[in-house]
Amino acid sequence: MSAETANKMKMQEKYREMSVAEFFAKNKELSGFANPTRALYQTVRELVENSLDATDSHNILPEIKISIKLSEPPSENRPARYTISVEDNGVGVPPTVMANAFGKVLYSSKYTIRQTRGMYGLGVKAAILYSQMTTGQPVLVISSTIGSDNVYYKKIMIDIKKNEPVILEEGQILKRSNWHGTKVILNLEGDWSRARSKTVEYVKRTALIAPYAEIFFETPDGELYYFPRVTKKMPKPPMESKPHPHGIDIEQLKIMISSTKTKNLQEFMTQEFQSVGDTTARRFLDTVGIDPSLDPKRLISRGNSKLLHRLASGLKTFGEFRPPKSDYLSPIGEELIEVGLKRLFNPEWVKAVTRRARTYEGHPFIVEVGIAYGGNIPTSDVPMLLRYANKIPLLYEEKEDVSYKIISSINWKLYNLENQMPLVVLVHVASTKIPYKGVGKESLSEVVELESEIKNAVQEIARSLRLYLSKKRSEETIKEKIVTISKYIPELARSLSILSTHPKDWKGVKGNSKDKIIIENLVKIVSKSVELPKIDGREEEPEKIVKSVISNVKLEE
Repeated sequence: MSAETANKMKMQEKYREMSVAEFFAKNKELSGFANPTRALYQTVRELVENSLDATDSHNILPEIKISIKLSEPPSENRPARYTISVEDNGVGVPPTVMANAFGKVLYSSKYTIRQTRGMYGLGVKAAILYSQMTTGQPVLVISSTIGSDNVYYKKIMIDIKKNEPVILEEGQILKRSNWHGTKVILNLEGDWSRARSKTVEYVKRTALIAPYAEIFFETPDGELYYFPRVTKKMPKPPMESKPHPHGIDIEQLKIMISSTKTKNLQEFMTQEFQSVGDTTARRFLDTVGIDPSLDPKRLISRGNSKLLHRLASGLKTFGEFRPPKSDYLSPIGEELIEVGLKRLFNPEWVKAVTRRARTYEGHPFIVEVGIAYGGNIPTSDVPMLLRYANKIPLLYEEKEDVSYKIISSINWKLYNLENQMPLVVLVHVASTKIPYKGVGKESLSEVVELESEIKNAVQEIARSLRLYLSKKRSEETIKEKIVTISKYIPELARSLSILSTHPKDWKGVKGNSKDKIIIENLVKIVSKSVELPKIDGREEEPEKIVKSVISNVKLEE
């Protein structure tokens, strides 16, 4: 072989296939595991979100136990190592799928059109990959399904090259209680000192948005956070839905056609999509010029690409499809948002609103906003913003989020708020497809429809807060007048008593029953002369204020 030929061979690119597990192992920052600090926080987040999906999505009141313990102190060459465990009382994971559920990246129960906390089926596996890469130890999964007689356990690692689970140990134990749920234990390198504030805040905000959950959290510092359940009311569970025509692209359409069992396009339209009846389907197919009796499979056969593209384009643009249904979504609800804000901040005023469902790109979404004022809320020149997406607290990338843009653009002085205001604004978006900016799922994109809904919801509640503050200031002004007048009632009563008595009897006037009668009459006159405004259905009685002031007045002898 000549030198020239050898050089050409060296210059040729080398190609090989990379498994999805290997890709995320090499690009761990894409899934939120960029460093030991973020990895520790992200692991807790992924495990807790799985636990909540396994409970409240199935009408089970959640009981979640989180534990982070130092297993090995840091050395010169590596960070500290921690053991993280999260246990829930959810539906459990069947033993037949347990290995794949925790040992195969992008294997998940979330690949349906349904509102879930997770999107990609990646989170827990990303945590397991990080654990495996930093400690070389397997994840331990213990689980029992409802009605099972056994508790099953598996020690699992991921074959990164093949993206397949490797079971190192497994077994089953006869169940001696009614427990059902899942417990996941893994070891990883982390930096608790830096991750502490975000991790604790994440658990607190989870407790806020899920006041129906009981949460125990043990930290490496020996602290124990306990958030008791304060209500048994839960949001309705989300339901799986069919796709809406406006949300389908050509590749999704190919997949749907290849898996459909329908015999013609008329059936395909009515059975595979939501909100499409026989009349609408026929009108749509007539509009795009495709025979309703055509077998859908023919659209993906060779030579019919133009017909397929015509169908896909028509699905996105046809204006007579009904909007996507929102009853598949699971908003938190105004009552639960208010309960959560009251528990965490004990505010003097709180209100929440759940907006009507809207759509973007064929996907339904619901915006919910809660605002709390006063109480234990620290004052700041900007409101404290609490962001949630499908009930997930979002703590990072706040300034990249559409909610931050809206909150920052509002002139709060128009709502009777000063520069230093004790104000919390909570924004929650529920959707079958959250428009995240990245795989890390920490900020929402500036979708026009979403931005409009958030802004309208915030301003709607802000107007109610303005009315409350206006009435409160009016009440304070009137109270000041009442106090000023009431201070003089005892002295006035004594003077009137003296003036209405013959001079020869003045010695016995002080503190006699006539004083008391005059004071009672003056109290009634003053009380009737003022009217305090009703604030959120509450109205103080002026007479009580007057009597309270009088009781503290001492007359000179």
